[in-house]
Amino acid sequence: MTLRTSPRWGRLVSGHLTVVTYTGRRSGRTFSTPVAFRRAADTVTIGVQLPDAKVWWRNFLDEGGPISLELEGIDRTGHAVARRDEAGRVTVTVRLDP
Repeated sequence: MTLRTSPRWGRLVSGHLTVVTYTGRRSGRTFSTPVAFRRAADTVTIGVQLPDAKVWWRNFLDEGGPISLELEGIDRTGHAVARRDEAGRVTVTVRLDP
């Protein structure tokens, strides 16, 4: 995430990388993790790379849950839902709060 704040590279990567913060369903602890994302208006899409090696996205299965992320230097909140397709790919879709 150092690249996001780099004077040289920050502008290039900050529109594609962010840190998501969420509360674990079972532990109740707060976690933060860097992710790549795409944004279209009030929807943020996170493609989870190597999903079987990661567990953070599982907090958003079924009905999903609250999440926060930094966009354009501003902390935003929203509701995230994770889906796994037939090929095993996982996508987390975040609807940003107004």
